[in-house]
Amino acid sequence: MSGGVDSSVAAAVLVDEGHEVVGSTLKLWGGAGDSGCCSVGDVEDARAVARRLGVDHHVFNLTDLFEETVVAPYVAAHGRGETPNPCIECNRHVKFGALLDRARRLGFDALATGHHARVEATPGGHRLLRGADRAKDQSYVLSMLGAEQLAALLLPVGTMEKDEVRALARARGLPTATKPDSQDVCFIHSALGRSGFLGDRMALHPGVLVEGATGRQVGAVPAVELVTVGQRRGLGHGTDGSRRFALAVDVARGRVTVGGAEQLRRRRVTLRRWTWVDGALAPGSAALAQTSAHGPAHPCTVESEGLMFDEPQRLVAPGQTVALYDPDRADVVLGSALAAAPLGSSTP
Repeated sequence: MSGGVDSSVAAAVLVDEGHEVVGSTLKLWGGAGDSGCCSVGDVEDARAVARRLGVDHHVFNLTDLFEETVVAPYVAAHGRGETPNPCIECNRHVKFGALLDRARRLGFDALATGHHARVEATPGGHRLLRGADRAKDQSYVLSMLGAEQLAALLLPVGTMEKDEVRALARARGLPTATKPDSQDVCFIHSALGRSGFLGDRMALHPGVLVEGATGRQVGAVPAVELVTVGQRRGLGHGTDGSRRFALAVDVARGRVTVGGAEQLRRRRVTLRRWTWVDGALAPGSAALAQTSAHGPAHPCTVESEGLMFDEPQRLVAPGQTVALYDPDRADVVLGSALAAAPLGSSTP
């Protein structure tokens, strides 16, 4: 129970179905924060919902694990010029790693969350599906889960539209019924921002902008560690007035390679750290690849070290997750991987 409306309704649905429910909230961040699911207010909201539902509520302190597996790697990734997704790493290591292990050790039958996705039983196990509300679908951030984890997972709001979730929360008198959805990285205070947070934890270095087509230096940035592949803001314009985009970030050399929108597209993406729901796809297999939480999924072919899109797509920043879906049933998750340094050219 994160203190949001989705996990509140997930608990309510299970109570109404007659399950024995125990609420758990994770204390993950000991530093300053004013957003996401880590604040003191969120814990109090979750506790209030548990009281309303008449269920026990516990708070588990996993701050050390969160620092080790989410926050420290987030900082280190920026030091390499990557763009990490801390929510996915939290799901991988904390919520569906440590918390699921604890639930099993304590004798619980299942772990339930408020994610907008669905778990479907199959003759051979379980698979992950997109949520019914496509605009709120969170299968992308769960795409690293395997069949064993999915077998112990309940997603009660995955079959609902968001309006239904809020309506049910109002009908049950839950105090989170009108609470806005969290959007930002939970451990970064809005007053500091990403630059302030990273600046407190690592040295930030100025860098130069180099035109990809000519190798000519065309500008500078105050901190190369804060530039992400695909970024447009703060990189100026070309001599023809066109906007510049970051094509590559080389922290060690203090260089950001820039180019126009036409150079921002590639067919190939190099991938690492593959995970599969139920067995790896062989090279040459067709799939649909989604490269952001709410972006479209594009047809592609799996290769031994990555994938090739059928048509050129916008560059994927190294460190970002690429989720793969079944081309024959586009709501079925097949697995995921992390993007490495981009390869290929801007031409098909």
